This record gives sequence, structure tokens and C-alpha cells, in this order.
Amino acid sequence: MRKVQLEMVKPGDKVARPIFQDNGNVLLGEGIELNDRYITRLRNLGIDVLYIEDGFTADIVPEDTIRDETRSQAVNTIYKTMTSFKDEKLTKGKTIAPDMGRNFRAVFGSIMQDLATRPNMLVNLTSIHSMDAYWFQHAFNVAVLAGIMGLAKGFNRNQLEELGVGALLFDIGMTKMPQELLTRQGPLTEAERQILRSHPKEGFDILRKYHDISIVSAHCALQHHERFDGSGYPRGLSKDEIHMYGQIVGLADTYDALVSPRPHRKRYTTSEAVEFLFAAGGTYFDLDLIRLFCKHISVYPIATTLLLSTGQEVVVTHNNDLAVHRPRVRVIAEADGKPPKSPYEIELKNEMHITIVKEL
Repeated sequence: MRKVQLEMVKPGDKVARPIFQDNGNVLLGEGIELNDRYITRLRNLGIDVLYIEDGFTADIVPEDTIRDETRSQAVNTIYKTMTSFKDEKLTKGKTIAPDMGRNFRAVFGSIMQDLATRPNMLVNLTSIHSMDAYWFQHAFNVAVLAGIMGLAKGFNRNQLEELGVGALLFDIGMTKMPQELLTRQGPLTEAERQILRSHPKEGFDILRKYHDISIVSAHCALQHHERFDGSGYPRGLSKDEIHMYGQIVGLADTYDALVSPRPHRKRYTTSEAVEFLFAAGGTYFDLDLIRLFCKHISVYPIATTLLLSTGQEVVVTHNNDLAVHRPRVRVIAEADGKPPKSPYEIELKNEMHITIVKEL
């Protein structure tokens, strides 16, 4: 299989990886043959990339960091919890999600079980989801990234759990924001920006009321928009004034937001997002934390379609731990656009005259 831009997909192509809805359920399953109606529907849902079956790449199977079953169940829990807070007026003063702490510890426990089975901690998040699913899938991805960072930093079990629960719920304050501001494609007024900037405090105020959620977990909500140089909000904290959990969640939040399509912009490629993070070292985030984070990011994930400086179209088949920007690739189209007589691979770390031009 290979990952391609939606604009490159044509009727007759088959879906190779499930596409998810906002509640974690499958929108289009593996093996579904696409037609014009499906393609138009995907475009209207804000889906800009997907995995398709391909004869040249049938044996290329990207291994997601997390199993689909774990993701689906976790996102469904996030979805139910977040929507219950949006409908707070309907609860008539009752405590919302009384078992929230226990439920999210179980969710993060499942994530950690999946991470424990991996031979390395190189992140590859392969899920494709609709734009409406962004907030729920985003919280899940941030928790996965935060979990990997916690492991890389040698956190103990209690620290990992505190970080993981905080990462899953870091954006819960968004449930108190006006929906029209969250989906606005045009510029916001200063007053509207200030409203949105209140969501970290709103989230903290929600989480600190739950006796089974650690106060440091609640600080993930409060501090995920603080920045290393003091330019963040809501309190303008800097450097070590920001709890390590808040720094990790803020970094994971920024990265996953960059590589996700948003109403006002296209997604960054993984390599572009990594470049952005390094440029933000010492200002938005601690440079050592960025270095540690990027050691565990797959810059060109397996099954990514690329264009080389030779004009050849290729698909990534293997990542080199010691040369993450120089993967092994399989040629699926020569410079003249024709497929090779038989597929062959190029080890880019040994062919330094060949550069990667862009992702396709």
C-alpha cells in the first residue's frame, strides 16, 4: 500500500487503511473501492490523504504505533466525554463523567500496552480521519506522543499515568468555547482570540474538581500553551516555571496540529513539521526536549510517496535509524512517468547525489 494525496486518487482505487469518524468508528473500511461520490465525500470531510492498494507496493505495510482497536476505543471514550461536557446544560447540575479519572487511566493503560510491544519508539501514526474528528483524534495522538516522551525520559509508572491522563484531557477546555470560533476559516477579532485563549484555564478548572485526577495532570490543560521564552499564555510562564508535563504536552500538541489539516491551512509534511520544531528551539520549546522528541519521529513514514530530484516517484519501504532523512525507497515511476519493468529499490543514504523534492 502507499499513502497519497487525495487529489492523486482516482475511481477504482481501493482503500488500504480504514478512515475514521469523530467517534472512532470506521467511515470507510479497508478494501472499499472508491468512486466519484466517495472521493467527493472525502474531500468535503476535509480528508486530504489516504492509503490505497497498489500492485507495486502490495508488500509495504506501515506499522502504526497503536492498533486500530486501541485507537477506536480510546477515541470513542474521548468523544463521549467531550460531548457530555458540551451538553452540560442537559445534565441539570449532575456531576459530568463521574468516572472520568478511572476511564482515562484505563485508556492510557491500553496505549502503554501497545507501546510496550514495539521494538523501537519511532512514531508512525497512520490513522486517517475526517476534519470533524480532529479534536478527538488529536487528543489521542497527543497522548501517544506524550507517552513515548515519558518513556524516553525514564518516567516511572505513576508519572507516565499522570502525564497520559493529562495529555488525553489537555484540551477539555475547548468544550466551553463557542463552536463557531472553532470552525471559523477567516481571521478572528482580538476579542474572539481572547475568548479562545481562555480554554487552558477552563480545562484546568474542570479537571481540578475531580479527586481521582492528579493536580499535575490538570496542569497539562493549564500550561500546554505556555512557551519556553515566556511568550505563551495564560500566565506567561517560561523555562522551568512550566511543568515538564506541560512542556511535553505543548510540544506534542504543536507537532500533531502541524501535521493535521486545519480549516485555515493545509497540513505540514512530517519533515516540514520537524524543521518547524527545530526552528522553535529555545523560543517556543526547550531545544533538548525537541531533540529528544524528534529522535522518535519517523520523518518519512513507511508507505509515504515521494518525488526525487531524479524525477522518479518512489514509496518509502524502510527507515534508517542513523539516517532518518535518507530512507530506503521503491521506484514506482521513472522520470518519464512510466512504471519500471520490475520494481527496484534505492538506498538513499548511499546515494547522496539524490535528494527528496517533496511528498506526493
